[in-house]
Amino acid sequence: MVLSKRVARFNRVATNQVLKHVAGWAPGFAMVVHKGRKSGREYHTPINVFRTKDGFVVGLTYGPEADWVQNVLAAGGCTLISRREKIHVRGAELVHDDARRAMPVPIRQFLGLIDVNDFLLLKRE
Repeated sequence: MVLSKRVARFNRVATNQVLKHVAGWAPGFAMVVHKGRKSGREYHTPINVFRTKDGFVVGLTYGPEADWVQNVLAAGGCTLISRREKIHVRGAELVHDDARRAMPVPIRQFLGLIDVNDFLLLKRE
């Protein structure tokens, strides 16, 4: 049960408008700067992100079909703004993992409740 399109629309219109002001500096959040595959337009999408030894992992709560995920995969990377730092990431890789091993334990349990098993791995440049 990945979050529904209705929830995604609400978050895009309401929640993201608040998160865009804190995602670039708040722990556990980042702003993904990516270009549209068709439009070439630059987008800024707030996300929850977790650091790994060589980059970052993102739980795909709206599934791997989300536009921002497809844009990052098509480009092979993006820029993250995390803790007021611009970080260029590459090697965008989609991973399906029912055990959710890349995530911290409490997050793993929450994602299990909403059946999130897809993740985006990003490596620092």
